[in-house]
Amino acid sequence: MSASEKRTGRAGGRAARVAARAAGLADDEKAVRPGLSGGAYKPLTDSECRTVYDTALTLLDEFGMGSPIPEFIEVVVPAGGWVDEDGRLHFPRSLVEDAVDMAAKSFTWHGFDDDRSIEVGGDRVHFGTGGAAVSVYEHETRKHRPSDLQDVYDVARLVDTLEHVHFHVRTLVARDMVEARNLDVNTAYAVAMGTTKPMGTSFFQPEHVHEVVDMFDEMLGGQSGSFAKRPFCVANNTFVVPPLRYAEDAVRSMVAQVRTGMPINLLSAGQAGATSPAALAGSLAQALAECLSALTCVNLMNPGHPCVMGLWPFVSDLRTGAMSGGSGEEAVLNAAAAQVANWLGLPSGVAAGMADSKMPDNQAGHEKGLTVALAGHPGSQSRLRVCRDAGQHSGLLVRGPGDRQRHVGRRQPDHPGHRGHTGQTLSRNHSVGHPRRRPLPGSGPDAFHHAVRVHLPRGRRPAEPGRLV
Repeated sequence: MSASEKRTGRAGGRAARVAARAAGLADDEKAVRPGLSGGAYKPLTDSECRTVYDTALTLLDEFGMGSPIPEFIEVVVPAGGWVDEDGRLHFPRSLVEDAVDMAAKSFTWHGFDDDRSIEVGGDRVHFGTGGAAVSVYEHETRKHRPSDLQDVYDVARLVDTLEHVHFHVRTLVARDMVEARNLDVNTAYAVAMGTTKPMGTSFFQPEHVHEVVDMFDEMLGGQSGSFAKRPFCVANNTFVVPPLRYAEDAVRSMVAQVRTGMPINLLSAGQAGATSPAALAGSLAQALAECLSALTCVNLMNPGHPCVMGLWPFVSDLRTGAMSGGSGEEAVLNAAAAQVANWLGLPSGVAAGMADSKMPDNQAGHEKGLTVALAGHPGSQSRLRVCRDAGQHSGLLVRGPGDRQRHVGRRQPDHPGHRGHTGQTLSRNHSVGHPRRRPLPGSGPDAFHHAVRVHLPRGRRPAEPGRLV
């Protein structure tokens, strides 16, 4: 045994240690991994969660939802609801409470590759992408240009390589797809071809849902119903025009998503001070009411259908009326939204990572970090528009110090007070092994460029961007 091995207590030789490090850690040994438990940050007390829930139930009972489609009326009215003279569909409190009880409390969001699937629900936290940006910032020219289908595909390929981004919902609008059908079908195809992680997209019309599911069946082997057995795509469905009114095409698409077995992210995106109350608690109650109405309709059509409570309450700058996605109020409000959904025992997804800055500058970094960290702490799926490092370090915040039972209060042979200790710990056995459990490798300012340079060229490219299907 060499003198260095005697000094550090490490055996096996340098080559063995290098090989072990190159092999990486098992998933359960990593400091940051998909599905860490949140819940440490709770902006609301339990009684305040109850108040928000009671207010939402009152809104649905007394005011109801405007512009209901026949499919919703056909399931809600026989269950005890009613339509008033203004055509608004009312939901009795007991009906909504029953829907919460029968709703799926968790489900598997499959990856196209099974080993990338995630379990949605409980206090498990996952970070992923989302949004519908209409332009791409070119850092070479410092200008924005319209996004196209190739960008949709390239982003999916990039996300596929980022360890701490756990799912990919399309982030860009393919503005070169002029017709709604072309946009829906080609976007779904481009995202599915770009990543094997759990994915998501959105739809303008119900017919497009059926067409895309047929395409997914072909991807899974060609047998009808294959996608319903192993759904790897979630539909982002912004089904409501706040306040308290359904969007007809979106809810018709929701019916198609239920019938084809596609999980649904039920999105309510009211803007406090514009399309929802300026008071943040009131805006939260309205968003909850809207999502509960859709959850009730979905579960009356198909009990236990996989749904995510997509409370995305936004905030207005009351001085200008503009949306303020990077504000502290936005961060707290979405953290509260995640907490309320978790308090009800329902899977949740909230918005984070937005910035008021129009450039990727210091302000944008501050706003993204603030909103992502607060969204993850209550325990929620978080949609974000950031690179891998933001999800990585936010995940570390959710995790906390870690290894507490393993190391805190334990008398370590490496402790400076131990007989024969040299007074420094850098070369000690415990110190040498511990950094591998921290999310350090691959971080830093060059990580993004490394991912683009090394991984992006290996992705699968469509034969003819713009005419994928």
